[in-house]
Amino acid sequence: MRQIGSSNQEAVIEERAGLGEGPGGVGHQDEAGPDRGGARPRLLGRILPAGVAAAELVRYPEDLQPHPGEEHLIAKSVEKRRRDFIGARHCARQALAELGEPAVAIGKGERGMPLFPRGVVGSLTHCDGYRAAALAHRLRWRSVGIDAEPHDTLPDGVLDSVSLPPEREWLKGAIPATGMHLDRLLFCAKEATYKAWFPLTLRWLGFEDAHITFTIDDDGTAGTFHSKLLVPGQTNDGGVPLTAFDGRWLIDDGLILTAIVAG
Repeated sequence: MRQIGSSNQEAVIEERAGLGEGPGGVGHQDEAGPDRGGARPRLLGRILPAGVAAAELVRYPEDLQPHPGEEHLIAKSVEKRRRDFIGARHCARQALAELGEPAVAIGKGERGMPLFPRGVVGSLTHCDGYRAAALAHRLRWRSVGIDAEPHDTLPDGVLDSVSLPPEREWLKGAIPATGMHLDRLLFCAKEATYKAWFPLTLRWLGFEDAHITFTIDDDGTAGTFHSKLLVPGQTNDGGVPLTAFDGRWLIDDGLILTAIVAG
């Protein structure tokens, strides 16, 4: 499992490509149970536009098993990694059903990118006690990127490695004013940015390659963000080059959620 403070770029590749490996250690704890109804997007659905199908799991069903076509991808994984993988892909199949698509196996592509059915774009995420997926038809939306993190401060020394000087300057005033862990929100928005970027470019995007600014709603627990890309944005889908993404964020129930849906 990736630790946020790792200096090894390869350690974050799989998560940033969309598998959603969270930092762990803080946040929800798994609560086993037989109820699959927890896949309904009580949180994530609040920050997604119409036309995007989503599902999330907080209670982990005791009998949840991997799709037969995915078992080989986690055959040697530790139990937590298996649960995160299985749970996130279970959510993805719930979202596929909402889109009218078959419940197929979801493979892994370059740098761990989830391989959704042709004509479908999407993103997966998970952190302790939470797994989610958001999918859409490619004819309507160009890319989707979501991320979930525990609502807690970043470990000491991490902020400097994942942020730009203007972002840190904004945080100096915003964190005391809101009482929220906006440093973690910044990290979460950077992850959603990467997940929206990578399927369209198949190129790495460093934390320093996007400048993110935020708006905050009156209650301080939700808002929007703008991710200005600081590197050339040529894409592999024949569309216009990428220059920026816009997204929404939410803090609730001990979690930070971010979502980008690019048209």
